[in-house]
Amino acid sequence: MPRILFVCYFFLLFAAPASGQQDSLEVRYDDALLVSKQITDEDLLTYRDDPSYDYEVVKAQRTWWDDFKDWLGNQLLRFFEWLFGGENAVGYLAAFLRIIPYILLAILIFILIKFFLNVNANALRQSKKDGAYVTLSEEEHLIKNEDIQELIRKALTDKNYRLAIRYYYLYTLQVMTDKNLIDWQLQKTNDDYLKELKRTELKEPFRTITRLYDYIWYGNFDMDEAKYIKAEHAFIQLQKTLTNA
Repeated sequence: MPRILFVCYFFLLFAAPASGQQDSLEVRYDDALLVSKQITDEDLLTYRDDPSYDYEVVKAQRTWWDDFKDWLGNQLLRFFEWLFGGENAVGYLAAFLRIIPYILLAILIFILIKFFLNVNANALRQSKKDGAYVTLSEEEHLIKNEDIQELIRKALTDKNYRLAIRYYYLYTLQVMTDKNLIDWQLQKTNDDYLKELKRTELKEPFRTITRLYDYIWYGNFDMDEAKYIKAEHAFIQLQKTLTNA
């Protein structure tokens, strides 16, 4: 009897895997009804306009400034790696090496700005020293309140011929303002006054002294007595015309 049970047990042991394998290989067919989905252009339009589906990568255009910073950074890194050794450029030192180009650039900009400020300050002090500096507020004060002819005589006494030409031109503007030939305003230019002149006999002489004034005063032209007398002649001729205006 035990022998028969052993045979039955042995038969069931090998029959169970065979039965399981047969069940796992069973093929099942899907007989559900297939419905085709039509995709229109309007359906795709929603996805085209959605930035989430835009996978295009736009590469930024490099400028000369980017190339310069990269070059400067590489040169400095090479120097410090040579100085300290590449293996030592870690931690705080590595961070310092990354920002050192920007520090040096800031120092360079600071030096340039300070240099130009010093140049302008020195030029301003030199102009004041020579007595040849007249601010816009002073110009308004001179035309409206001062005896400019007396200032011309004082400048000639000091042999400051450039300043004398400056005063002579302001005196001309003062006379034309008093005669209502021009409307003097602080913000106006000499060309504005030329356009305001209606009388043709005044336009060309005024254009001549304006050209002389711009050349001598703003062009920082050196003047001596002989050059001043030659330039003064044009101012005198205009003054005679204004007297009869």
